[in-house]
Amino acid sequence: MPSTIWSGAISFGLVTIPIRVSAATENRSIAFHQYHLEDMGRIRTRKVCELDGETLGQEEIGKGYELTKDQTIPVTDEELDQMPLPTAKAIEIVAFVDRESIDPVRIADSYYLSAEGAVAAKPYVLLRRALERNSKAAIAKFAWHNRERLGLLSVRDDALVLHSMKWPDEVRSPDELAPTAVDLDEDEIERAMELMDSMTTDDISGYRDHYREALEELIEAKREGEGLSEPAAKEGKGAGGVVDLMAALNASVEKAREARGETGEHATVHEMKPSKKAAKKPPAKKAAAKKVTRKPRSA
Repeated sequence: MPSTIWSGAISFGLVTIPIRVSAATENRSIAFHQYHLEDMGRIRTRKVCELDGETLGQEEIGKGYELTKDQTIPVTDEELDQMPLPTAKAIEIVAFVDRESIDPVRIADSYYLSAEGAVAAKPYVLLRRALERNSKAAIAKFAWHNRERLGLLSVRDDALVLHSMKWPDEVRSPDELAPTAVDLDEDEIERAMELMDSMTTDDISGYRDHYREALEELIEAKREGEGLSEPAAKEGKGAGGVVDLMAALNASVEKAREARGETGEHATVHEMKPSKKAAKKPPAKKAAAKKVTRKPRSA
């Protein structure tokens, strides 16, 4: 069972649910240290005072807010602990929303909430089942590490999960990053949707961190003094050139179908229609009088 990193209670109206908080995820990345190339000595970061050049221990270091370049306001841990935070030991539910209405950009770390003792079991299950039945998520406020935070309470299997969230003013607007208006053919949009259909899956549990696996192999090979295998050649992808978007989409759909074994009569996506631009032929001279003028499609 993962270790408890915080304990308190969920405040749900007049209902209080004692809970323990544990991390829902773990970091499996391989970490590196810095070292001196000449003698392989470890390089460490030291905390040095800019005024006297002394290396300081943690017990000699305090917090402060830099008001100006020449003036710093010291703030002690005791002063922070005495701040009037109503959410200091509680996850206070302040509203309920539709789960799909939450912008994923605002969601950060996730934590499992477990019931603290027998008295918490019934209200814990009550909140969980109510959230499941009406497809809601709870907006909550809580305080960790002397900072009030915004959170989202949702359900995963039989557990309540707390997702820490960014405050609205912490999310940057993407407006300036959006590309300028472009002309899209309806065929291109339909083919992109076919590609999405051919790549749709209900299970992503099989995906692995291939980079970490390769890194582990590299470290093991160097430990054993073995030579490194040559990396597999990758298909070249042109960069910066003009891309035939429809051709790329057609090839991508076929490749995705082959990867899923859905070629030929076993295909589960809609049969691809030939591009209207490619299939369009100039009419014969005799049929020119019967030509029907089509309205241009809107993008």
